[in-house]
Amino acid sequence: MGVAGKAGIDRDQWAQCVQEQGWLWNPASDEVKSAQPQTLVLAHGAGAPMDSAWMTGMAERLAARGVNVLRFEFPYMAQRRLDGGKRPPNQQAKLLECWRQVYAGVRQHVAGQIAIGGKSMGGRMASLVADELGVDALVCLGYPFYASGKPEKPRVAHLAGLQTATLIVQGERDALGNRQAVEAYTLAPGIELHWLVAGDHDLKPLKVSGFTHEQHLDAAADKIAQWLPL
Repeated sequence: MGVAGKAGIDRDQWAQCVQEQGWLWNPASDEVKSAQPQTLVLAHGAGAPMDSAWMTGMAERLAARGVNVLRFEFPYMAQRRLDGGKRPPNQQAKLLECWRQVYAGVRQHVAGQIAIGGKSMGGRMASLVADELGVDALVCLGYPFYASGKPEKPRVAHLAGLQTATLIVQGERDALGNRQAVEAYTLAPGIELHWLVAGDHDLKPLKVSGFTHEQHLDAAADKIAQWLPL
């Protein structure tokens, strides 16, 4: 499971923590678990919750490939779950503070390497605290390099100096970061971009590409699981 039993914290305590916080935990499959536990704390994007079909599918894929996955929700999404009302994301400062709190809780209980990341906005917020927190790695899926239709105004200044080892899995035709635009940006040497042919922001390819959405999601999970043991 990757829970830090040797540090005096047992699995029951971790299960209780996950339940109390309202998190979701997908433990790595025993069949492919590595000697060095790998855990990815995965944040949702701006519009869909932690238990969306996309997030659940990616967590299950990664767990099947030997990666523990912890999902959580930012305050605005947790509140949306309670009252059913749609609301925009919290201010950036609050999102970043949420990341700090979640990481601190996970680090206290979970042994081995811990990566943080997420889909779209969740990954971008993770990238803003990765160096500060001293995480082992950063994994972003569908990174929002710029607002839709504005590739000339990239939000990548901090990525040029990022020190954390980073993997970004991106669709070639992502409306928030297509291949042609992104390859012109200056990014830190520790950032690896993994492109999926004709993929959109959800990594879904055009039919004419010859790939299916399921194949691209599997490929993304394969790449992450292969890359994470740093």
